[in-house]
Amino acid sequence: MKKGQLAEGVIDHIVFPNKGIAVTEEGEKVVVKNTIPGQKVSFRVNKNKKGKAEGRLLEILEKSPLEVESKCPHFAECGGCTYQTLPYEEQLKLKENQVHGLMRETIGEACEYEWLGIKGSPKQYEYRNKMEFSFGDEYKDGPLALGQHKRGSFYDILTVTDCQIVDEDFRSILKATVEFFRERKVTFFHRLSHEGILRHLLVRKATKTQEILIDLVMTTQYDSANYGGVTEDELLEQWKELLLSLELTGTIKGILRTKNDSVADVVRNDGTDILYGQDYFYEELLGLTFKISPFSFFQTNSLGAEVLYETAREFILSDNADELKGKIVYDLYSGTGTIAQMLAPVAKEVVGVEIIEEAVEAAKENAALNGLANCKFLAGDVLKVLDTIEEKPDYIVLDPPRDGIHPKAIEKIIDYGVDKMIYISCKPTSLARDLEIFLARGYDVKKICCVDMFPNTVHCETIALLHNKIQRRKNP
Repeated sequence: MKKGQLAEGVIDHIVFPNKGIAVTEEGEKVVVKNTIPGQKVSFRVNKNKKGKAEGRLLEILEKSPLEVESKCPHFAECGGCTYQTLPYEEQLKLKENQVHGLMRETIGEACEYEWLGIKGSPKQYEYRNKMEFSFGDEYKDGPLALGQHKRGSFYDILTVTDCQIVDEDFRSILKATVEFFRERKVTFFHRLSHEGILRHLLVRKATKTQEILIDLVMTTQYDSANYGGVTEDELLEQWKELLLSLELTGTIKGILRTKNDSVADVVRNDGTDILYGQDYFYEELLGLTFKISPFSFFQTNSLGAEVLYETAREFILSDNADELKGKIVYDLYSGTGTIAQMLAPVAKEVVGVEIIEEAVEAAKENAALNGLANCKFLAGDVLKVLDTIEEKPDYIVLDPPRDGIHPKAIEKIIDYGVDKMIYISCKPTSLARDLEIFLARGYDVKKICCVDMFPNTVHCETIALLHNKIQRRKNP
C-alpha cells in the first residue's frame, strides 16, 4: 500500500501497544492504533516500510460486536479512554492477550514460567486520584476550554465536565474553574505565540482520606490593565473563595498557584504559592500513610495500587513468609518509597534509590510518619548511586519509569547476583526489552502477572518475578 492511500478494513486483533491489525478486502494487513477487534474502520496510510504498513484512523465505519454504549458523553471526541465502549471483562481479556503475546515472543523457550493472567481494578470508573487538565480552546479562537486533548489533535482541548474516570468533586472543580475564567476572559497560554496566562489545572484527591489538593498552573504574564484593573492577587482570591464555596464530598486541604513560563507543554514548577491551607495532603495504602505534594509521584489509582503492591509482596514471599528476615532489599526507582515501606516491616533494611529529590524527601518523611526506622532513601541516578552503597542487597525490586532501565544499570544490578528480583513495569515493551538481557545473563522468569491500574485506557502494569538460576545452582 502506498503512503497517503485511503483504505478500509476490519480489525482482526490487537498487538501491544494498542496496535490494531486491520485486514482489507484484498487481504493486506495495516496497523491502525486506537481500535478494537471487530471494528470496520477507514484509515489513511501514513507509513509503509519493508512491507509493514501503518495507517491513521479516520473513522469507525461499523462498531465491533463486542462494543456497548459508552458511559461517558465525551468518548467520541476525547482522546483519553480508547476501551470505554468495551465491557470491563473484555478490556481485561484484550490487555492480557496483548501482554501475554509480547511475553511469549520475548521469553520463547528460554524458560518455563507461570502466567497468572490479569487482576482487575477494584473500581472501573471514578478511580483516578490525580488529573492534569489543560487550558485551551475547542477550536481556533473559540471560548476557553479546560480538560483533555481532542482525539488526534495537538491543539484542541475538550472541556470534560462529565469525565467518568474521576469523581464528582473533580468534575465540580473543573466546571467552576473554567466558568470563572471564561466570565473574566482570562487568556490561555498559546503554544505558538507563547502568550497567555492559564496553562493547567492539577487536581489530586485521596481515595481513602478524601483530602483534596488543587493547583492552578499559570505563566507570569498577567497584566491587570487587561482585566479592568483587577490584580492577579485579587483574581486568585476570588477563584479561591469560589472553590471553597463548592459542595464537595471531599475536603479541600490546599489551593495553590504554580508559576510556569516554559515554552514546552509540560507541567513545570517555577515556584508555588499557597493560596489556602497547605501544599500537601495524606493518602493511605495497605495500612501505611503517605504525604503527597502537588508534584510527588504516586500511583494514580489508589485501590489498584494496593492490588499491585500486594501482588509484588506475594511474589517476594511466595516461597517463605519469613524470607526477608535479616535481609537487605534494594528498591530501585523507588519514587515516594511505597514499595520500600511495604517491605520494611519484614526486612532487616530497605534501601530506596530515586532520581527525583522531591520524591526522596517525601519518602523519608513518609517512612518517619509510619514509624519505619529501617528505610534509607538516596537521591540520584541508579546507575551512579549503586556504586556508593556499602550494603549489598539480598533482594532487588525494580520499578523503573516507562522507558525501562539503562543497559549499564542492568549490568550493575545483575552483578549483585541476588537470588530473586521483582520487576514492575508500566510499559510492557520496556519490560520485554530488559528481560532479554536478564535472561541472557542467567536469570529465569518464574511468574508474570498483569494488574489493570488504568480501566478504559490501553495501559496496564506488569509484574515479573526473576530467579537467578546460576545462584540457585550454587546454593541448591
